[in-house]
Formats: sequence, structure tokens, C-alpha cells
Amino acid sequence: MSRIIVGIDGSGHSQRALEWALREAALRRVPVTVLTVYQALRDNLGFVASYPGDADLTAKAKAAAQAETEKVLADLGSSQPESVTVSGVNGIPAEELIKAGEGADMIVVGSRGVGGFSRLVMGSVAAQVAQHAPCPVVIVRPPHRD
Repeated sequence: MSRIIVGIDGSGHSQRALEWALREAALRRVPVTVLTVYQALRDNLGFVASYPGDADLTAKAKAAAQAETEKVLADLGSSQPESVTVSGVNGIPAEELIKAGEGADMIVVGSRGVGGFSRLVMGSVAAQVAQHAPCPVVIVRPPHRD
């Protein structure tokens, strides 16, 4: 099935990615899955660890993603994608986006997220997804300023 996956984390970069993905999906007439990932931690052996409260924090992240998605959809007006699903998971962001990309037309991410170093041109999640995704990846950059 044709679809677009877009990863968001509440940053301005991911909001631009969301806007781009929803417009592209409307043009292509395909559904969109908006994915937000509440960052899990790895234990000493490298396995993803689960902690009390993760489910509540993941639900809060999903609710924030739903609100952001609804705002962007309202701003789009009549040019809407076929359908939009918002999903929130607990995990490692790059791994979850790569997994979600199985069978997708593309994965869309912002060039930087909420963490990291401001001097980096591309965030680590975007770099990992671009390197390992099972489908094409679109990295949405911020507007160029002169």
C-alpha cells in the first residue's frame, strides 16, 4: 500500500517536515502516518529498557503530535491527504522510523530534532534513517536565510 511516514518530535524542523509530508500526500492522494517516538533508554547490555511511566509519557507525546497534526491540517484547507493516522510509540526514534518505513513510499523527517548540537547540519536521527531506511527518505531543511 502506498503511504508516507513522517516523524515528528515537537521541534520546528519536524513541524516543517509534517507540513511538507501532508502537502505531498495530498498531491499524491496517499495516506500519511505521523509517527512520534517517546525516547526509550538502553540498558547496560544495549537492549531497550522499559520503565514505569513510559506508557503515560508515550500517550502524552502522541496527544501532542495529534494536536500539532490537526493544526497543520486545518491550515492546509481543502488540500487534504487521503487519510492521516497519528501513532505514538516508545522506542529508539531512528529504529522506529525505519521499521515504520517497511512498505512505505517514503519517510519524511526534519533535518534536526529537539536534541543534539546546534552546529550540526543534520541530526543523528535523520542521518540514521537516511542511511538505513527501506524506502526513499526526504529530509526537510529549514528555510534558507540570507
